[in-house]
Formats: sequence, C-alpha cells, structure tokens
Amino acid sequence: MPTSTPKPTVDILTATLANHRVWGLISTVERAAIKTRFVTTPFADAETLLAQGQLHTRLGLVLGGIVVMSDPDLGVKVRLSAGEMLGYGATPMTQLTTWQAGTDGKGLIAWLTSEDLDAVCKQHIALSYFFPSLASTAAALSESSVAEPLNLLTSPIRTLVKRAPITVQPTDSIQTTAQLMRELRVSSVLVAQGDRLLGVVTDRDLRNRVVAHGLGFDKPVFDITTLAPLTVESSSPAFEAMLLMARHNIHHVPVMDGQTIVGMVTATDLTEQHSTSAVYLAGDIYKQTTVDGLRMISGRVGQLQQRLAATGASAYSIGHIVTAITDALTTRLIQLAEQQLGMAPVDYLWMAAGSQARNEQTAKSDQDNWLLLDDLYDEAVHGEYFKTFAKMVCDGLAECGYIHCPGEMMAMTDTWRQPLRVWSEYFRKWVTQPKPKALMLTCVFFDMRAIHGNTVLLENLHHRVYEQTKGNSLFLAHMVSNALKNRPPLGLFGQITLSKDAKHRNTIDLKHSAIVPIVDLARNYALAAGVTIANTHDRLDGSAQTNEISEQSARDLRDALEFLCKLRISHQARQIAAGQKPDNFLALGELSNFERSHLKEAFNVVQKLQSVLQQRYSGGRF
Repeated sequence: MPTSTPKPTVDILTATLANHRVWGLISTVERAAIKTRFVTTPFADAETLLAQGQLHTRLGLVLGGIVVMSDPDLGVKVRLSAGEMLGYGATPMTQLTTWQAGTDGKGLIAWLTSEDLDAVCKQHIALSYFFPSLASTAAALSESSVAEPLNLLTSPIRTLVKRAPITVQPTDSIQTTAQLMRELRVSSVLVAQGDRLLGVVTDRDLRNRVVAHGLGFDKPVFDITTLAPLTVESSSPAFEAMLLMARHNIHHVPVMDGQTIVGMVTATDLTEQHSTSAVYLAGDIYKQTTVDGLRMISGRVGQLQQRLAATGASAYSIGHIVTAITDALTTRLIQLAEQQLGMAPVDYLWMAAGSQARNEQTAKSDQDNWLLLDDLYDEAVHGEYFKTFAKMVCDGLAECGYIHCPGEMMAMTDTWRQPLRVWSEYFRKWVTQPKPKALMLTCVFFDMRAIHGNTVLLENLHHRVYEQTKGNSLFLAHMVSNALKNRPPLGLFGQITLSKDAKHRNTIDLKHSAIVPIVDLARNYALAAGVTIANTHDRLDGSAQTNEISEQSARDLRDALEFLCKLRISHQARQIAAGQKPDNFLALGELSNFERSHLKEAFNVVQKLQSVLQQRYSGGRF
C-alpha cells in the first residue's frame, strides 16, 4: 500500500504575526524578515519557562496553549493565551524582575532575544509604543527627565558660576555701579575692598533704596549695599545654594573659596535646573498676604516632591528641600500673625520638633512645634498675646495641610508654650525621671531646630540639656530600651513580615517600622556623644567622629536610611501622580526583586545594631 504524503501544516508563527495587533502593522516582507529571528519552542504542562528575575532576557509570543505569569512572593497570577506577549519589552518595567512565566497545559511559544527586539524597534520606531519596558525607552526617559535636575543636587556650586566676579569699590558712585550692571547685563554686583567681600548690590536695591527714596546717584554705592551677605562655599553641592535662597527669600548668593571671591549664583542660574522650583515656591510664599494664599501654594509641595523623586535626587536632599518649604510657610504665618497682633512683647523662638526639626519631611507630615519664650515672660501680662499668636500659626499650618498633631504637641497647647526656665525644668525631669511618657516626649523634643526668633534662647537650652545627658548612662539605658520597641519587620527566618492590620493589610509601615528605628538609634548615639545636630544622617556622621559608633556601622545605617527614605518618597510620588493621598504604607508588590533584597538587607543592618546597643546597655558596659 503506497505511503500517503503528509498534509502540509499551517505555519503558526507566520499566521500569528500576520494577524497580530502589533506585528501586523508592518509589511509582509518586513514580517518575513522578523520571523527568522524568532525561535519556536513547544512546552509541556507545569513547566517553568522563565524563572523570577529572567523575564528581562527575552520576549515571548504565545502561539498556543496557556502561559501563566505570576509573582511568587505575592501569590498573584495572570493567564496569557495565544497572541499575547510576555517578557522583555512587553511586561511592565515594575514587574519585569519580580514575575515569572510558567505553563498550564501543553502549548507553543516563540522567543525573540532582547537584542533582536531592540534592533527591530530601532528599525521600526512605531513598534516601540507597544514595548514600554525596552531598555532604550527607559534610558531615554531617564536621560530626558533626570540629567539636568540631578546636576543641581550632585554638582558643586562652582559649576554654575558663569563668569568671573563682577566687583565695585565701596567708594564708587551709585550711578557708576548702575551703568556697569547695564553694560554687563547683570542683576547684581559684589562690593569688595581689595580681596575682601563687603556686600552685594542688586537691581532691587537700586529700585527700593535709590529711586524709591530719591537718593542721589552720586552717593557712594556702599550706602545701599547689603552688608555681610549669606554665602556658599564653591565646593558645596548646588542644592545648598537653592536651600539658602528658599529659606531666606533671596535671589543672589556670592560663591566663595575660603576668603576668595569666586563669583555669584542667582536664582536665574538655578532655574535652568528642573528641580529648583523650590526657590520660586518659597519666593511665592513670602509674597502672600493671606492664609488662603499660602494654602493654595502649599498644595504644590506634593508636585515638588514628585519632580524631585523623578530626578533620582537623594532622600537626604529631598528631605532638606521639602522641609525648607515648610519652614518658609511657618515663617510667613508668623509674620502674618505679627502684622495682625503687633510685635511680640518679649523675645521668643518658634521651634520645630520631629521630622521638620530633622530636615526629613515628605509630603505626608503633621506638625510638631513649640514656643520657647524669654524668661522675662509673665503669664498674666503676656499670656493672651502668645496664646492667640500660637493658635493663628498652628491653625494656619493645618490649613496648609500640616494637620494638628494628634498628641497636641504644638505651640498652641499651653504646656508647649513656655519660658526658658520652664523648658529647662521639663528636660531636667525627663532626664532624671525617665518614665514611659517622659521618654516619648524626650524623643520628640530632642529633635529640635530653630525656625524663627531669637536663636540665643535655643543655645542656652541646648547647653543646659546636654550637660545633663552626655555620659548619663542610666538615662541613656532607658532611652535605648524605649527605642528598641520599634523593631524592623523581619520574621524568625529573615522573611519580611507584613502588617495584619485590617486597614493596611499586607503592607510595610515605612515610617514606624523602617525609618523610625534608625532615627531612634541615631538619636541615642548623638545623646551619648553630646552631638546637638538634629538630622539623622548628620547625627550618624557626628557620632562616628566621636567613636560612639564605628565608621562602618554609621555608613551602613546611613545607606539603609537613604534606601528606606527613597522607597517612601517614591511610594508617595506614585500616589500623588495617581491623585491619591500620600501615606507611609508600602505594598510589597510595588517593589522589584532587587529592591526587596535590599529592603531585607536594610532591616538586617538595623536589627544587628539594635542588638549591639541593647547588649551594651543591658550588660553594664556604659
């Protein structure tokens, strides 16, 4: 019996490409060329096609059967059928390293290497639209959105100085100075005597101090000079100049190399960098005359954080920048209160506590503040003024989105609006009688920073407090015990433990479970070393210099803090972009496999150093 000739089978790959919503967009000839780059492979039931962490290596096109995409850490699954794609280019960037591909039954799949897909999309640019996780697409987005802003946060300020310093002598006339500024097309000049910087004259000075007052143009320019101006060192990061401008509402900053004048940086120079909207945001704040105006501006803080996060800026820098806006809002509210109530009857200092004091704020913050009054304060005479004053400022901050502290740790609360002598007594009792509530209050109020008023009051308080705490082993032991109540969420075998709280189930509380333990450690090191800095990163630096903590351990904690704070900032930026209210609760599914690994490492660092500190104080070695 003659052998029958097999019936020709349909070329499944050719048919799938021709009818595909993506590959069908190109011509038959082009599809034929692309087809030769695919490798077709059958698969069996319950087979792993690409393990977790391997999806980025190639693109898969399902020709038949079912492919199951899953995140094994989260227990999430998606089923793909014929015609659907997975892996490099097709799987979203946020899932590319954390998901894996398996099978449900038998089927057929065609593979294309990542290099081949890049080449195809380079030749057929329109196809890139359908492949959001192409390396070239991600790189292009990164370069366009990050390059310039990142320079502001990493480059030394000298890189923004565009010309040699333009100087005039203090005896030069106002008219000569104005003519020089016009000829050189600059908005400011430096007033110097030899190599010594005396001050700055800006076009605003010419307008406000000369024209507005009818001052003679032949007068010496020294008469209108702003003396002893704020300056920045040429080696300092450029963002420090931005912070200086934002906090003091100035637009011209001399750049120095020691005592040598390097040049001038202006707000205009900084606006070439995308993230410097903080300078103008602060400027807008100081122009407002009502709380409503400030409330409208405060709504832009979330957008500022979102932009800064997109630049890849460090959490350390973002914390300082966002906090600078809070400082500006607070200062302007104080000024508005004084305009309405009149000048304060005795000296005072408005203080920030908590994250604002540490320069570690994000778009999600409540307010912690207090009022330190001069010892000339008399409750019967001055009490009503400061009570009204503090309430106006705290209520104004609440209007601007900084909610009233749930524990009422605010200047509007009578307890936290007291003269220096009372504050000194508060701290004395907390240190000598470290009960649970006293320890909690100590944690809040040891993170203190001056915002507005007579800073000598804080210097006096610092001196009194740190005399009592430095080397006070019993008090420090209580502080350590209190700090160790906040532990990183690691289980017995090193796995991440997620929240079981109904409202935030299966999330990590990035504030209390991740960042606060490091803040607590740094505070304890600083107290033991007598370091008065409030910022956590800087506290670790200062404590390492006194050998209270080793250089290596301080570096490990700084890196862990930076990583955890970046996770928090990025999480909040995504929420803001989605129109959601930012919070501190991170779902593990938001992280890549790489980030999860680093998260465990960060928690391990904290856990290890908590154990070291616990042994030091429980074992009597203090």
